[in-house]
Parts: sequence; structure tokens; C-alpha cells
Amino acid sequence: MDGRPARIGVLALQGAFREHAFALRRAGAEVVEVRLPADLDGLDGLVVPGGESTTITKLARIYGLDEAIRRFTEPILGTCAGMILLDRDHLGLVDLEVERNAYGRQVASFEADLELAGEAEPFRGVFIRAPRVREVGEGVEVLAEHRGEPVLLRDGRVLVAAFHPELTDDPRVHERFLELVMEAKSVRA
Repeated sequence: MDGRPARIGVLALQGAFREHAFALRRAGAEVVEVRLPADLDGLDGLVVPGGESTTITKLARIYGLDEAIRRFTEPILGTCAGMILLDRDHLGLVDLEVERNAYGRQVASFEADLELAGEAEPFRGVFIRAPRVREVGEGVEVLAEHRGEPVLLRDGRVLVAAFHPELTDDPRVHERFLELVMEAKSVRA
């Protein structure tokens, strides 16, 4: 490997992209805000943040980012709306069926302690108009659940969360994503 920090793009069309950028920088990554397909060039990974899924989907289509993200071959982290954008019915990069705003409106937002696979300490999940996973494809690994429902999953190079890890001070979800990125970099090297 080349020893440089991971170069991670954060889709910066709408939503919590600044919070993800802060969390990734804190974890040692170099961050690039992605607004156009050319911004994906040379990246080691991509984060698709939470926000308004309909707005992000429309803007991604307008700027040609939908097809560019489909072609992107590096690891991807999608949170909340990002999970929706990556599911079977949208970009098709993760084998999940997801229901938007499944836990209710903004006023029904909540926080919950989550057991992360392989971790002793719970992770505080922040759920804001969160999506619910309706169907998990074969080969998709469930890494955390809330009340028996999957909320953190991995499908190969893609990690998705129904909650907002960027709104906590706990770096573990971003660290897991960066581990995927480093694995991919070492395979390429």
C-alpha cells in the first residue's frame, strides 16, 4: 500500500455530508466533497449520507451521479437516505428492500443503544425518519439490529445503516467503513 490516508468522497448534494466529512477526517481520512461524476475519480471510497432521499435521488440523476455511482467500484457507506439510494429499487448496489420513513415522521425520531457485531460496548443509534429494511438478500450480513430488525448491514463492499452514525461522537461505524476501504486498497496493491 502507498501509506497515504484513505481518500473518501462524501456525496454533497443535500443532507448530513458535513457531519460525515468531520467524522471521516477525525478518523484519519482525506475527504473530498462529491457533486459531479468527475469528483469520484481517484477516490478510495464513497459515503452517501442521510438527508431527503427523493431530493438526493433527483439531484444525483440531474448531475449524472446516479450512473457514476453505479459504476464506482470502491467501498461505499450509505446512511439513512443513503441506504435507500443504494437499495434494489434505486441504484441496486445492495441487495435490500427498504421502506422509507418506516419509523414515522420527524417527531417520531429516536435514539437507541445497538449491539454491534463483535463489539462489547453498545453504539448509540440516532434514527431520524429512518428507513426500515423489509427484505435482506442472501449473502447480506446483518451487523446490528434494533428490536429484531436489521439496521446495520454489509453487502460485499457496501456498508449501510438505517441510522445516523455521523451524529454521534462514536467513530466505530466510520472506522468499520475505513477498514473496508483499507482492505480494498491492499487487494489493489
